[in-house]
Amino acid sequence: MIDAHAHFEFYKKEAPRVIEECRKELRAVVDSITEYRKAHVWKSWELLKPYFGFVFPTLGYHPNEARRGNWEKVEKVESFILEHREGIVAIGELGLDYHYAENERQRENQREIFRHFLDLALELKLPVVIHAREAEKEAFEIVQRAGVRAYFHSFAGSAELAREIVENGHPIGINTGIVFIPEVREAVKVLEPKEILVETDSPYMSPFKGQRNVPCNVRVVIEEVADVKGLDFEEVERTTEKNAIRFFSLKV
Repeated sequence: MIDAHAHFEFYKKEAPRVIEECRKELRAVVDSITEYRKAHVWKSWELLKPYFGFVFPTLGYHPNEARRGNWEKVEKVESFILEHREGIVAIGELGLDYHYAENERQRENQREIFRHFLDLALELKLPVVIHAREAEKEAFEIVQRAGVRAYFHSFAGSAELAREIVENGHPIGINTGIVFIPEVREAVKVLEPKEILVETDSPYMSPFKGQRNVPCNVRVVIEEVADVKGLDFEEVERTTEKNAIRFFSLKV
C-alpha cells in the first residue's frame, strides 16, 4: 500500500515513531511538505530527511498561507524548492481554499501565488499536488490553462467534475473521508481504480472518531473503494500503488 498524501511533520516529536510503525505496513508515503503558518518547509525537510526513500517529499505553499499574500515568504520557499529540486517528486500542495479566504483580496492572493508555483512546476518539469476546497472547478480550470500534470488530492467536489478531471489526464485523490463524506463516495462511484490514488491526509481526516489519523489507515480507503466498486481489496491495492508510482515517478 502507498499513502499518496500525508503530513508526518505535523506529528512533530512523534513523527519518528509514527514513520517506523508505518514502515511495517506500507511501501511508501508521499509527504506533502507545505509552507503553512509556523510549519516552514525547511524545518519539515530536516525532520523527515532521515526517512527519505520510504517518505517521498513534495514541496509547496498552502493556499491558506497564500491568502496572506506574503511574497517575501513565497520567494524563500521558491528558493528552497529550487535548491532541493532533485529530491522532490512534485510541487505542492498548492491551490485554492475559499473556505477560509475571508474576502476577494485573499482569494486573489491565492490565485496569484497558485499560478506562480504552477509556472515553477512547468520550469522544473514536475507534477503538482492540488488542494482545492470550495473552489474545485476554478482550480481545475487554472491547472488546465497552465498545462501541468496535477493530482487533485482529497477530492470532495462533484462527481461530474471528477469525471472531467480524470478525462483530462489528472488523477483524483480519495482519502479516509470516504467513510463520512458523501461527496467522496459519490466520486468513487463514477471513477475507475486506474484513475485514483488513495491517501489519508494524516493526521487529519481520521476514519475513526476521536482518533488522530495515521497513514496506515490508507487500508480503510482501499477497503471502501473495493466495496463501492465491487472489487477485491488486492486488485484496488495493486492498481492504486501503480498509479502512485507512475504519477510521482517513485523509486520503490
